[in-house]
Amino acid sequence: MKILFANFPADGHFNPLTGLAIHLQEQGHEVRWYTSQVYAPKLRQMQIAHYPFKRAMDLSGDHLEELFPERNKKTSQLSKLKFDLINAFILRGPEYYADIQEIRKEYAFDLLVADCAFTGTPFVKDLMKIPTVSIGVFPLTETSKDLPPAGLGMTPSGSLIGKARQALLRRFANTVIFREPNRVLYQLLDEYKIPHNSESLFDMIIRKSDLLLQIGTPGFEYYRSDLGENIRFVGALLPHTGTKQRPRWYNEKLREYRKIVLVTQGTVEKDVTKIIVPTLEAFKSSDTLVIATTGGSGTQQLRDRYPYKNIIIEDFIPFSDVMPYVTAYVTNGGYGGTMLGIMNKLPMVVAGVHEGKNEICARVGYFKLGINLRTERPTPRQIQDAVNRIIMDDEYRANVKELAAEFARFNPYERSARCIASLAKKTNNNPSAKLHSSYVIPFSS
Repeated sequence: MKILFANFPADGHFNPLTGLAIHLQEQGHEVRWYTSQVYAPKLRQMQIAHYPFKRAMDLSGDHLEELFPERNKKTSQLSKLKFDLINAFILRGPEYYADIQEIRKEYAFDLLVADCAFTGTPFVKDLMKIPTVSIGVFPLTETSKDLPPAGLGMTPSGSLIGKARQALLRRFANTVIFREPNRVLYQLLDEYKIPHNSESLFDMIIRKSDLLLQIGTPGFEYYRSDLGENIRFVGALLPHTGTKQRPRWYNEKLREYRKIVLVTQGTVEKDVTKIIVPTLEAFKSSDTLVIATTGGSGTQQLRDRYPYKNIIIEDFIPFSDVMPYVTAYVTNGGYGGTMLGIMNKLPMVVAGVHEGKNEICARVGYFKLGINLRTERPTPRQIQDAVNRIIMDDEYRANVKELAAEFARFNPYERSARCIASLAKKTNNNPSAKLHSSYVIPFSS
C-alpha cells in the first residue's frame, strides 16, 4: 500500500507514530509523511519522504503566543483550552486538506494514518473518500453514558447520584463550556458539506476515522459500555529509536542509593520551576538519589544551583537505561513518558494540567498507579510526601506491576499493522497488496 502519515506539529503527536511508520515500511509498504519542516531531519534519518506544510500554519515549537497574541489574555486553563481547540486545531483543518489535495496529485496514497488531533482527517475521509486511521496519542475523548465529559480531568462515578451528575455535566460541557469550539467546527464542516450530526468535537476526532488505534490498553482507560466499534487498543506505540548502536547510560551512584527518584517535565515544558526544582528541593542532601532530565532547559544552571552528591542532572537520559533502577517517577504526565513508567513498573507522582495532561494524571490517580497532585506547580513538601507514600504503600507498585503485565501482552506494531490490514481488506482499495488481513482485533482488546 501507499500510506501517507500526518500529524499535528508537536513532538507528542509525531514521535509515537514513527515506530509504526518504520514497521509498515519494513513490511514493504510505501510510507511518506506530511508534517512540519521541524521534523524533516528525523524523516530523512528514517528514509521517509517528507511533504512540508505549505498552506497550513506551522504551529510547531512553543510560540503560540507569538502567532496568536490574544492568547496571552486568556487567564484560565479552560479559556486557553478553548482558544487552542479553535485556533490551533479546528481552523487548521481546511489548510491541511488543501495541502493534501496537492500531495495526492503526486502521490496517490491508499490510506491516511494520522494522530487523533490532526483535523485534516474528516476532509480526507468524507471529501477524498480515502480510508483513514487515527492514532490515539492521548486518552480516549469519546463521550460515554458511563463517564463525565472529556477534557476536564474528571474521574467517573458509579453511584446513581454520580451518574446523574455526569449526565448533566456532559450536556453542560457540550452546550455551554465547549459551545464556541463546537460552533466553529460545525460551521466549518457545513461550509465543506461534511456531515456531523452536531456531535461534540471530542467525538468527531474519533468517529471521522475508519479506525482509531488507541495507544495504551483497556486497563489504563475508564470502562465504557458503549465503546465505539472503530476503536482498538494497541498497547504502547513508542518512538522509533533507530538501529545505530549507542553506549548505555550508567552512573555509579545507581549502586549507592536504595531510593532513586526520576523527575522529568518532558521536552515541551521549559519552565523547570514547575516540577524539577521542587523535586530537587524536596530531596537535596538526603538519602534519596534524584535523577532529573531537563530536555535541555537550564541544565547547567540547575547543576550550579544543586551541586549535591545525591543529585544527577542531565539534558536527556534514555528512559530504557535509567528506569530499571528507579524507585519512583515524578512527571507532569506526558502520555509517552507515562506509558514507559507503566511498562517499567514504576509508581508515579504526577503533576500536570495543560495540553490534556489533566486527563492522563486523572487516570494515574484513579487506577492507583500513583498520586495525582492536581496541579502543575506542586510544593517540595507535596512532592516529598507523595513520593514517600508511593514508596511505602505496596498497593501502588502492585497496581502498576499488574498493568505492566497487561501491556506486555500487546505487540503494538503487529497489532496495529493487522488492524490496518483488515481495514484495507474491508475497503478493498488495494486488493493486490500482500497484507496479513485474516486477523481482526476484537473490540475488547
